[in-house]
Amino acid sequence: MKVLVTGATGFVGRHLVATLLARGCEVRAVARNAETAAQLPWINAVEFVAADIHAADLDFAALTDGVDGLAHLAWPGLPNYQALFHFEHNLMADYRFIRGAVEAGVAQVLVTGTCFEYGMQSGPLSEQTAPQPSNPYGLAKNTLRLFLENLQRVQPFTLQWTRLFYLYGEGQNPNSLLAALDRAINAGDERFNMSAGEQLRDYLAIETAAGYLAAILQQRDFNGVINCSSGQPISVRALVEQRLRERGASISLNLGHYPYPTHEPMAFWGVADRLQQLLGAEHEA
Repeated sequence: MKVLVTGATGFVGRHLVATLLARGCEVRAVARNAETAAQLPWINAVEFVAADIHAADLDFAALTDGVDGLAHLAWPGLPNYQALFHFEHNLMADYRFIRGAVEAGVAQVLVTGTCFEYGMQSGPLSEQTAPQPSNPYGLAKNTLRLFLENLQRVQPFTLQWTRLFYLYGEGQNPNSLLAALDRAINAGDERFNMSAGEQLRDYLAIETAAGYLAAILQQRDFNGVINCSSGQPISVRALVEQRLRERGASISLNLGHYPYPTHEPMAFWGVADRLQQLLGAEHEA
């Protein structure tokens, strides 16, 4: 299988490319910055294309020639979830790109969505839960999905809409929780400022998530929405304490230093039944 991966040098992209290669896929990796790509371990194992997928003069025929599927991960401007450019710019630019790829003959498209499509709903969130996005990023992603489902009726293709929950690991945003904690440990800090940590989240190691994304891509006939999640809620405090044990660190936690974020509910996690069924089908194949 030959996969076109956009956003290939991003946090998710760099790991997905490595996973696809390990699974025997061919990869055409697309990103804007060739210098960033040149530093990645897989650069000589892929066909790399330096391009801005939102450019008006993009050559869709050349970019999609010979590919079996598109893994569309690129989405500029994260983690600023509240910015209006998510729907003022990214939404239509992304729709034009995916439509162009489909019209050029790509029959299978995986797009990474987000748990923020569910909005402020609490508890276990399944794919049957009606989206209620409450920030511009979630709104833009969910609207893109609706646009693409309408495009499918006119120009049939397989759409694998994969909602990512909380990913962590090598290459993540340096301001994210575990990256900041690791930095504090490495610096020998005595205290680590955080919230009270009682909020429940769905965390997934990036290597695991990349494996799930690759498995979904290789289930060529799967069409629809799927949560890319652990299905196991864990408190933020427990996650931090788990990392401290892994690192053998004795830094003291300054719990309650930060207020709880207002853009997400106190407790929510993804129901992973559909994902596990799909993975089970993969192992039986």
